Amino acid sequence: MKKLALILFMGTLVSFYADAGRKPCSGSKGGISHCTAGGKFVCNDGFY
Repeated sequence: MKKLALILFMGTLVSFYADAGRKPCSGSKGGISHCTAGGKFVCNDGFY
């Protein structure tokens, strides 16, 4: 039972990590500031 709980917990952590990787400006970028006229995201730290 403990193994099953551990496997489920680890699977949840992996899915959260994978989901964050699909979002622009995630992590140390600080989130999305705005979008350009060309449709690109501009992060809060100034990077596209």
